[in-house]
Amino acid sequence: MMTNTGGQRRSKPEDAATHITVSDPVQHADGLNKYTSYRVDVRPPTVAPDGGAQDVMINNNNNYSAVLRRYSDFLWLYERLHVERAGAIVPPIPEKQPVGRFNASFVEDRRMHLERFLRRVAVHPELADSTCLETFLRADDVSFQAAKNAKGAVVLSQPMPGAAPAAMMAPISTQTTMSPPKKDGFKRWFAEAKTSMTGHLVKSPDDDIFDEIHRYVHGLDNQMRNVSHQATALVRKGKEIANGLFEFGLAFNLLGQSEADALGDALSKMGETADRLSVLSAEQAEKELSQFDEPLQDYIKTIHAVKLALQRRHEKRLSFSTCLSEVEAKQTQLTKLRAQIGSEAKAYSVEMSLRRAHEASEAAKEDFATVSQRVLREVDRFKREKAEDMRRTVLDYINLQVEYNKRMEEVWAALIPQLESVQLDSNSNAIGPPPGQQQAVDMSASQQQPPMPPQQQQQPMPPGPPMMGQQPPQYINTQPSAAAPMPPQAPPVAPPAMAFAPSGVPAPHGADMAHSMISVQYRE
Repeated sequence: MMTNTGGQRRSKPEDAATHITVSDPVQHADGLNKYTSYRVDVRPPTVAPDGGAQDVMINNNNNYSAVLRRYSDFLWLYERLHVERAGAIVPPIPEKQPVGRFNASFVEDRRMHLERFLRRVAVHPELADSTCLETFLRADDVSFQAAKNAKGAVVLSQPMPGAAPAAMMAPISTQTTMSPPKKDGFKRWFAEAKTSMTGHLVKSPDDDIFDEIHRYVHGLDNQMRNVSHQATALVRKGKEIANGLFEFGLAFNLLGQSEADALGDALSKMGETADRLSVLSAEQAEKELSQFDEPLQDYIKTIHAVKLALQRRHEKRLSFSTCLSEVEAKQTQLTKLRAQIGSEAKAYSVEMSLRRAHEASEAAKEDFATVSQRVLREVDRFKREKAEDMRRTVLDYINLQVEYNKRMEEVWAALIPQLESVQLDSNSNAIGPPPGQQQAVDMSASQQQPPMPPQQQQQPMPPGPPMMGQQPPQYINTQPSAAAPMPPQAPPVAPPAMAFAPSGVPAPHGADMAHSMISVQYRE
């Protein structure tokens, strides 16, 4: 399998059936009945680079087919698979949606899950060769409706439609393919209910193994539901953090606008960084939802499918136990009739009934053994495949968190030198960094935006002819002129933060003051 490292999708078992697609959802209105149909295509399997078949063929049928199916048709296939392959772990199907089922996003989500359901059935070792799957994928509308309307066996847990005449050739027992009358079906249900309440179930050598499986599946279901609940809470908190960072960044942007100096620029950069982190957190929450939370929920649905498989074995065991009870009851009745004089006709009738009961008992026994072995194979496969899938899911989640935290660290680290470069002058005003330091900050920080050019230092210009379009600079002449004596003038009042040199250029107060400070004071 491939992991999600670097954005690469990890392969799954159902990827071997990519030649089966569900597409083109179309809404139909038949009076008050409104439904959505889907196009199901089965294309010839592609050839892998090594020359082998890349996709799985359905019943060795290499022909192209395209049919229209609605959700109820998928549901028929799901229920029919439980009948034809009792004890198999049937992949989960999307649940019914009474409200909002014609919403565009819901229709697309259901289409995707229905396609995954079909592909999982196509690669399932116990279901890939089922007759109902072939009927679903390739039968025309008339044949398919006949298959859906055919009455099949009566199932205790839920009513299951029967199969088409071609489906009767499936390797299932006579008991499941016969269509019993309503009276016999009610009598069978009553007998099985009586056997279930009395607890007189047949014993088998594998009972201890199945008891252990029941405990394992029950504990796994509880623990997985707890993990899924916590994962859902983490995704919800991640979305809340994304919203909180957005509000946090907005507040810093407003705070930066209230400051007009270099500190305001730094605070605004803090707000921009928080806004980028908000987008990053929102993307992370969506990734956690699709790559961790949803796989956990699908895992829980698969566990429920395991429970259904175990339930099918229990039903077969109950049917076998009921048949044994009927054999014992008829045997006792036949013994009593044979002891009575003049009851030969009734004894013969009971004897024929006993013979049929023996045949039904043998069929139920064989069916029970077949389903039991199928459940054992399926549970073993479930442990192997789902344990590996769970391990990969956890590893993907860990890699997702590592990548997310690295990106968060990079964004925060890029902000540190920008804030450290802010300094204060002698008047406690925030000023930018010197040109050399600003260049070092731009080189060390992650460049989120184009760097600003360094500030050029303003040097004092010597007296000379003014350039075109400029006013000549005004200088204070300290030497008296002989031709025209200078009238007395009041001494210029200099700002307390600077003194004027004889040449008219502001002079620093200390010898160690940086040239950048001179430039800033001159501009002020």
